[in-house]
Amino acid sequence: MNKLPASRFHLVFSLLMGVMMVFLMTFVVTLVNIGWRADFLQAWAKAFAIAYVVAVPVIYFLAPLARKLAARFAQVP
Repeated sequence: MNKLPASRFHLVFSLLMGVMMVFLMTFVVTLVNIGWRADFLQAWAKAFAIAYVVAVPVIYFLAPLARKLAARFAQVP
């Protein structure tokens, strides 16, 4: 498998983190808000699609800031 160049790491990270975070959060929040009912998957898929489009740019632009802030509180090798 060909790997992407290192310059694409942050973009790939943002896309993958977005999928994982948004999948879990929209699933839980949709379940809490409407419960497990016949149209749950449709409602969850809509919430996922909207949240993913918002989350990826947020992750892309805020992850570097979050890393810098975390480094202030924790020892970084």
